[in-house]
Amino acid sequence: MYEYSFVLIKQFNRENWSKDEGKYQPESDATDCHMIAGIDIGGTKIAVGVVDHAGRVLAREECPTAVSLGFVAAMHRTSELLRECVRRANVELHGIGIGSPGPVDPKTGRLGDVNNLPGWEGGNPVEILSREFGVPAALENDADAAALGELRWGAGKSRARFLYVTIGTGIGASLILDGQIYRGINGCHPEIGHHIIDPSGPACSCGTRGCWESLAAGPAMTVWLRENSPESDGKGDVAAREIFERAENADRSACAAVEREAFYLGLGLANLITLFAPEAIVLGGGVMRSAPLFMNRVREVIHENCRLVPTDRVEISLAALGADAGLIGAAEVWNHRFQLHGGEVESRFVPDRRGPISS
Repeated sequence: MYEYSFVLIKQFNRENWSKDEGKYQPESDATDCHMIAGIDIGGTKIAVGVVDHAGRVLAREECPTAVSLGFVAAMHRTSELLRECVRRANVELHGIGIGSPGPVDPKTGRLGDVNNLPGWEGGNPVEILSREFGVPAALENDADAAALGELRWGAGKSRARFLYVTIGTGIGASLILDGQIYRGINGCHPEIGHHIIDPSGPACSCGTRGCWESLAAGPAMTVWLRENSPESDGKGDVAAREIFERAENADRSACAAVEREAFYLGLGLANLITLFAPEAIVLGGGVMRSAPLFMNRVREVIHENCRLVPTDRVEISLAALGADAGLIGAAEVWNHRFQLHGGEVESRFVPDRRGPISS
């Protein structure tokens, strides 16, 4: 049995609530007050929230992904979470936006072969959740989803062209051009985290060696410390968060691991600046919570390795949406996908309710 966390987030103006009915009353007219569910699927947890027209999370819940139990079981739990969110926020749901790691097909709503979601390939959260709730749904890669959130409400606001890079258990990136997600051949999401930095480097989960992710994601720090620190013998792996904590206390091995992280993170970013010459790069993900420890070194590496593009004109900043970036970005997937007409979604986007989830 899994424990679900049910939390009502009080990030909105309490004046927007009716004293008589206890219901959310939006600030603006009906054309702007669509309430969208944001669903952030991760390798370890699934987060669900209700997000209003201003990007505010009204209710938030999460549960373990429990990958081994399968895709359909995860959709059952997600539906339960979403119903509880809607009940607590006491609003009418108008759509569902979904962010998921790895290759996804935004057109069909199907998941691809995702490394940290084995056995889920071909699962279609768009079809299942839109049928379950009777509202239209949309799916994007989680990095693209977060980029859309930052574009509308965060550090990418008013930027026509920028890169969003998330550094956590993996490295994902999204390229925004003229306010739109860049899509490659057949609508593919570019796997920027798997561009090769060092062909003789460590093996990567994608099957090659020396990918940016294998060198600069959080687990890369863990592996390097295990293999290069005498103190780690027989003591088990140390997560990136603890490595950063040790570095703050001047632990020599941890400081070396952070220095290495800064070098490879900076090298990858230098490559992206050389290739795309963006107006800005927005950095998110768990690793970036410790950015004060290494961002100065990252900037030095960028300047040392990016000579042909004016790096001083490229703004590098941290993501602004914080812990709810995944939820807010997922909701913006829906806003970005569907055209609103007089406060109503075109009927061709609204599916018929066909009954409960089935395998």
